Amino acid sequence: MKIAMLAPIAWRTPPRGYGPWELVTSLLTEALVARGVDVTLFATLDSLTGATLDGVVPAAYSEDPAIDAKVWEYRHLSHLFAQADRFDLIHNQADFPAHAFAPLIDTPMVTTIHGFSSDRILPMYAPYQDRVHFVAISAADRHPALRYAATIHHGIPIADFPFVADGGDDLLFFGRIHPDKGAAEAIALACHAGRRLDLYGLVQDQGYYETRVAPAVDGGAIAFHGVVGGTQRTHALGHAHALLHLINFDEPFGLSVIEAMACGTPVIASRRGSMPELIEHGVTGFLVETPEEARAALDRIGTLDRATVRQAVEDRFSIDRMADDYLALYRTILDR
Repeated sequence: MKIAMLAPIAWRTPPRGYGPWELVTSLLTEALVARGVDVTLFATLDSLTGATLDGVVPAAYSEDPAIDAKVWEYRHLSHLFAQADRFDLIHNQADFPAHAFAPLIDTPMVTTIHGFSSDRILPMYAPYQDRVHFVAISAADRHPALRYAATIHHGIPIADFPFVADGGDDLLFFGRIHPDKGAAEAIALACHAGRRLDLYGLVQDQGYYETRVAPAVDGGAIAFHGVVGGTQRTHALGHAHALLHLINFDEPFGLSVIEAMACGTPVIASRRGSMPELIEHGVTGFLVETPEEARAALDRIGTLDRATVRQAVEDRFSIDRMADDYLALYRTILDR
């Protein structure tokens, strides 16, 4: 089986810090290679992989201002699709632009939809559903107008997230600084509870940061640390009393949620999007709908068993499970 894995080019694969699509692409690619699958990763040329690396894009457009996103994205796509007949299957992790090439090739194609943002993108999905096999990353993110080949939850390398039995006293926010992600709601809950809050993430909405986040940041009770990776990231995820994920949108997945739980840290999340698929209410965290419910959940969070939280991720969200699910899908498509 020869697989062409198409990565996005917003960030390097794997990303140095932020870059959830590139991270999932890397995790799946390396897991497939470990299983003996012949994978060619089409990504930025500074990417790191055990697969065969191919590409034309020198660096990620979010890291190098000389890289024009639109110009290099289409150069990236053309480079892969010009050699599509070399592969048994193309796995597209880079959103809908790749669908424009699907009618021009015979090679089967899978697209992982990393979040169906709005009906405005439907014209680049619906006309191609007889040609492209769509994968949803959660049941909540399935669009009723589309047919799906599978729903496959993300997986993470559990061993990379050390279990921390006692956690800590402080609260944690981990995500984009944007109204969708609920940083202001996390700050309000922490202040009401009188607990320290550490915020980590990429500032995606500067106005929101300046008006809703920065005024509360004092470096003491409320601290903002920006983007972190590696051991800093896992330390933050594990040494927290709880992760606050009080989102204001229907999130299609939530890598930081399962990463925190892998370290044993329970999660207080809005009952929206995929959160009920990831969190078992009263066991691995709490699902809430109002600030009052969030406050009550925080009062109870210490009653949850962190070992049970960790075990839930081992049982349901391992990289092995994700890789096995994708391999089964590839085989079903190729057998047809």
